[in-house]
This record gives sequence, C-alpha cells and structure tokens, in this order.
Amino acid sequence: MSGRARLALCAWAATLMAACALLPLVDPATWILQAALLLAVQSGVGAAARRVPLARPLTIAAQALVTLVFLTLVFARQQALAGLVPGPQAFQRFADLLRQGGDDIARYAIPAPLESDGIRLMLVGGVLVIGLLVDALAVTFRSAAPAGLPLLALYSVAAGLSEGGTDWLWFLVAAAGYLMLLLAEGRDRLSQWGRVFGGTPRTPGGERSGAVAPVRTGRRIGAFALGVALVVPLALPAMDGGLLDSAKTGVGSGSGGGGTISAVNPLVSLRDSLNVDENREVLSVDTDSEDLSNLYLRIVSLDDFDGTTWKPSKRHITAVPDGSFPTPVGLGPDTKRVETRTTISAADWYAQDWLPMPYPPSGVRIAGSWRYEPVGMTLVGDHGQNTRGLTYEVRSLNVQPTADQLAAAPPPPAALKREHTELPDSLPEVVSETARQVTAGAANSYEQAVKLQEYFAVNGGFEYDTEVKVGSGSQAIARFLKDKQGFCVHFSFAMAAMARSLDIPARVAVGFAPGSPQADGSVSVGLRDAHAWPEVYFEGVGWTRFEPTPTRGTTPSYTQTETPGSTVPDPALPSRNAETEPSAAPSTSESCTAQDKKLDACGGESAVAVPVTGGDGPKWYGVLAWVLGGLAVPLIPLAPMLWRLRTRSVRLGAHGRAEADAGPHTLAVWQELTDTAWDFGILPEESQTPRKAAARIVRLGRLEPTAAAAVHRVADAVEQVLYAPRPRLTAGLTEDVHRASAGLRAAVGRGTRLRARFAPRSTVRVVWAVSARWAALKQRAVAARPTWRKASGQQG
Repeated sequence: MSGRARLALCAWAATLMAACALLPLVDPATWILQAALLLAVQSGVGAAARRVPLARPLTIAAQALVTLVFLTLVFARQQALAGLVPGPQAFQRFADLLRQGGDDIARYAIPAPLESDGIRLMLVGGVLVIGLLVDALAVTFRSAAPAGLPLLALYSVAAGLSEGGTDWLWFLVAAAGYLMLLLAEGRDRLSQWGRVFGGTPRTPGGERSGAVAPVRTGRRIGAFALGVALVVPLALPAMDGGLLDSAKTGVGSGSGGGGTISAVNPLVSLRDSLNVDENREVLSVDTDSEDLSNLYLRIVSLDDFDGTTWKPSKRHITAVPDGSFPTPVGLGPDTKRVETRTTISAADWYAQDWLPMPYPPSGVRIAGSWRYEPVGMTLVGDHGQNTRGLTYEVRSLNVQPTADQLAAAPPPPAALKREHTELPDSLPEVVSETARQVTAGAANSYEQAVKLQEYFAVNGGFEYDTEVKVGSGSQAIARFLKDKQGFCVHFSFAMAAMARSLDIPARVAVGFAPGSPQADGSVSVGLRDAHAWPEVYFEGVGWTRFEPTPTRGTTPSYTQTETPGSTVPDPALPSRNAETEPSAAPSTSESCTAQDKKLDACGGESAVAVPVTGGDGPKWYGVLAWVLGGLAVPLIPLAPMLWRLRTRSVRLGAHGRAEADAGPHTLAVWQELTDTAWDFGILPEESQTPRKAAARIVRLGRLEPTAAAAVHRVADAVEQVLYAPRPRLTAGLTEDVHRASAGLRAAVGRGTRLRARFAPRSTVRVVWAVSARWAALKQRAVAARPTWRKASGQQG
C-alpha cells in the first residue's frame, strides 16, 4: 500500500473514530454503519481523483459532488431527477429535513430516536462534511495537523450534547484516531527520503524486532499527551450548575416506546414561550366544572432529582389511546371523582410541545400528531407538532379525596416508593433536618405533607419574590431555606426534596395555575399564571397536588387545617393575580409600587418566565470577548486578501536610496511579481534564472508587449543586482510590477481574477514561513541540548 493510500485510510478511520462520540446521542446507533459506507465511497473517489491526477480543487469538488449524489439517493430519492441528480425539490427536501432535525434535537433528550430522518441526515451529513475536510487537509494537501480542527469540532458537538459520564472514553478514541493520522503522515514524509535510520537492532533472521525509532518515539509522545489530557482536568476545579439554573433544567432520556422518546425540557420550552414582559393570554378555557379553583392545567411532571435540578425521567411513549385513558396509577374505587369536560384554545403565538391539560385526564380530542406518555399521563407533539392556535377538548377527573382518606392511606408500592424517594448524596443535610423539625409530631405521611405546605405558605416566614437571586450548585435548596425568598420553582423544588427525605414519594409538576374568570364564562390563563407545584403520592388516591407557594395558586381543600389564625388562602378563591370580578378581556401588565410589593399585591412572574441566575449578569470581559469575536468573524474569509495587500504594500513601498538597498528592494519587487503571477495561476519555478522565469510568465500569461517589457525590465534588474560587482538601483520597478499585474489581470477570466483577489495562491507562503520558523526553533533546541547535558554532567 502506498503512503498516500495509507494516509487516506487513516483519515477515514480517524473521522469514524471521532464520530463515535455521537453514538450515545441516538438510539439505535446503526447510523454509524451508513456513515462509514458513504465515507468510504467519498474517500475512494478522492483516491481515484488523486491517482489521475486531478488538480486539488477538482479532487475536492469531485468528492463533494459524489457525496451530494449519495445523500440525495439516501434522503431525497423521490425528489431527485432520475433518483440521483439533486434539483430544487431535492434541496427543498434537505432543508425540510434539517429543519425537522433541529426541532427534534430541541424536543428530544438523549438518546434521540433514529427513525427521525432529520436527525439521521444531520448525523450522516455532518460526518461526511467533516470527513471531506479531513481528507482534503490530510491527504489532498498533505497537512495532517490542521485536520485535527474539524475532528475536534465533531467531538466538541457530541461532548456538548452528551449527558453521560463516558465523554473521556470518546475523547480517547477520537484523540487516538488523530494521533494515528499524524503518525501516518510522518511515516509517509520520512519514506520519501528513503530508508529511515535508527531503531531497534535486527534479529538473526534479518528482521527488525520492533518499530523504528521515529515511530516508536511518536507513539510514546502520543501516549503521554493522551495521558496528560485525561489526567490534568481531574485536578482542575469543576464548574457546578445550579439547582435552579435555567440553562441546566435538563431532561431525562429513554429508550423510546412506540417509536418516539418523550424527552422535552418543559421549563426551557415554557420560558422560551412565556418570558415576555406583557401578561398576554396564553389559553382560553371553557369548562363544565363548578369548581374553578382546582382548574390547574398540567403540562408535565419532573420526577428525576439529581441534586442539581428536577427533570423528567426516562420514559416510553405510545400512540394516544382511543377512547378513555387508563385509570391513573394509585386511584382507588373508594375515592370520589367527578368527570369534567374542558375545551382549551391556545393562542396563535403559544407554541408548546407538551399539551396543557387538567390532571388526571381521562380522554382527549385533538387534531395533529401527538404521542401519549402513560406514566405522567401527558401528551407530547411529534415531529414539530405544538399547541400553536389549537383548540382541543379534554375529559378529566376532578379527584376529591378527604383528609381522612389521605391520613389512612396504606403504604405505596415498593417500586414506586423507591423511585420517587431517591435523593442524591450531595443534598445538604440541613434539608432533611429541617424537614424532620417541621414535621415533628406528625402521625402519618399526610400530616407531614400538610406541615411542610404550611411551613412554606403560612408560618415559615417565607416571602414570594421573583427578583431573588439564588446561588447555584447543590447548596441552592439550603440557601433558599436560609434566605426564605423565592418563587414557585424554589418552593416546589424544596418541598418535593424535603418530602422525599421523609420517605414520602414526591415529584414536581409544571403548568398553569387557575386563571381569571371572564364575563362570557370562560377562564383566561395568562403568562403570570404559569406555575410549578409539588405532587405527593398516596395509595388509593394517586398523585395529589399540594400548594406551598404563598399568594400563588389555590390551597387544596383536603389540606386545610383547623389551626386558629391560619392564613392559608381560601381554596374557593383563584390565584392572587386573578381579578376579583369577571372581565371581558385578558389581564394586562400593571406597574407595581414598592408598597404593593410589601403587601404581596403584585402578580408574580412565571416560574419559567424568569430564569434564575447565580450572578449579576455577564461579566464585562465575556461581553468584550463576544464583541471582538463577532468583529473577527467577517475578517476571517478576508484574511488571505488582507495579508496579500499588506505584503504587496511592504514590497513595493518606500525604500532606501543607497547601494546597499538596491539588492533587497529589487529582490522584493521580483518576488512580488512572481507571486502575482502565481495568484493568476502561473506557479513559480525557483530553479530557473530570472530571464527564463520572466519569459515563462510572459508566455503563460499571454501578456501584451507593454506588460511583457515591464516583466523583462524587472528580470534584468534582478540579474544586475545578483551578478554586477556594484549593484545599483533601477528606477520604475514598482510601476513595472503594476503594468505586469494589469496585463495578467486582463488576460484571464472573471473567476480567476476573483480567486487572485480573495483567495491568492501565494498566501501559502505564510504556512511555509511558520513551518520554517518551527524547524529553526527545533534546531536551536537540539543544538542547545548537548550544552545542557554537559552542564548537568559537570554539576554531577
């Protein structure tokens, strides 16, 4: 196998090894086989083009064209001409799939479903693009070191999305592939110089007993670099996300049932939809229920607590059941329930992936593509489906347990209790200690839950404040218990965690509190009604709502106590931000004075409308870095042109008039002339004399007599300073270079002129200069090494 073929094979393998970092993101991972096959075809086309040989740009163009044809064959066959040639419809299909893939990535957790063609196209197409870049850099241009940048980009995307603890393994695989590529290029370069000297001694049979010295040294350096990259981060301080950090509200993942995975981040999607200043109407609700105080619209439940945040656990989803939904888990026949019908109309601007419904639902009539998650009894949109402008009807159960039923509830099933009382070891001890102190004297789980609710809502001294800044990390709940300020996310998260510390199954629900009754009998649910609340499980009743947030929502009737002076809100009243009398229009945003804030008379921001941060906003240096980066981005494509303009200005600019200045100036002008010819496609021939090189430029550039004479005058000046005993300055050389440049420009087409201006070929001298300086630096280091050793020996 030739050196270039070996290098191409290593480039193919390195790309696949870096792509392995994407394997945990999708289930199943069979897409990697398709990507490997198409990548092999792409690499084979490149090898064939280089063997012809084609010019480097044509080689890359051929690979890109074949890649596009195969992607069309796989993903847009029906829209292509003859099933292979991509046309406008095929490109529209690609755009639709990419849009669908973006929606799926935003909606699904890890691992996402592979049956989504959008995600498959993004994976396979992304790997092929990276593979093309790696092959072009490492094989076509024979520069393997820069090929590490696209490989790093591929790994970084996967590492940024992955939630697992095996990122180090995929880094090891990707780094090993890159080192293999570097070693292959180094071996190919050495082989061009003949036999590699050095290495292990030969065995009696004449064979070497091991790898040659350069290869062995490269392996050692690579292994050492990998070890450092893996070990050093362990000694660095880690960045810890916050319990209430809006950017890390995470989602669970699942293996997917019914072909789709229910894994949307409800807090992020709500925050994106509702985080506006105006209290606009989100939903208009018509119901036959006589009790509007319990008309909570639940979106999803968060039952996985990792010490940093609450999120949905791994779940399977299925098709929406026809007819009635199954009986809610834990709901027994002795518990009173009343079925109600509710018609909900979503605003045309409200795009929510999860369907807001009263809990527990017993049936739903809705148009569109939806899936059913049986554990949480929720509906999630499939492939871009959302609530925007929809009207749907929900049948639900208004469960009405009594306090006696909840107090006498038998123990929950062992599996459910184990799953919903799990707490991380990082949770501060003060959380469980406070829970035990607050619930002291309670006779059962129900009384404990009621005491926790009253602690937050009534007698614990907590204040509802949407502007509080809570820190991040595992200490967030402890800090909230100390500062006693926050909004519904803080209260619900804290109560659910404290309930779990008492072995009471608990989770957090996200949705909307009861809205404002209107004159036409409907209920207007606005932005400020968005809410989060804890749910506690009682056998025979099921998941039961509690309301620990002061001045928000309604307190359930089954949790009211007989304590004198209790300030628990009247359950017959709607949320504090609801209007006392019906209104024909949705509520509007009102300014809030300091006195109103003290009296808790202001409507609070949504639990998801106001992200909680642990600092005072972005740091100045972060803003400065983003600004400088934004300014630098448009300059990157123009860098070759700017460098070329600067170089031309220096070479043809002002110079000294002494005889000593004749040589440097004339040679600089000559180099500018040859580089200009190179930019227009005439490669320099360093072995030719100036006179022959000038004749070659005139012939290949098809120059007119005026431009040709200018080229020969510059060549004569170069020979004069090279061979004359006393070199002298020649006037007019700068003007001659300009005349020659104009002649070269006039003899070529528009495409070549644009290439010479914006992507001049002579800019490769920058790479050569950097390489030369690096080689010189290594030579100085090698030359200094004996001196170090000698000094060390003398000291010893």
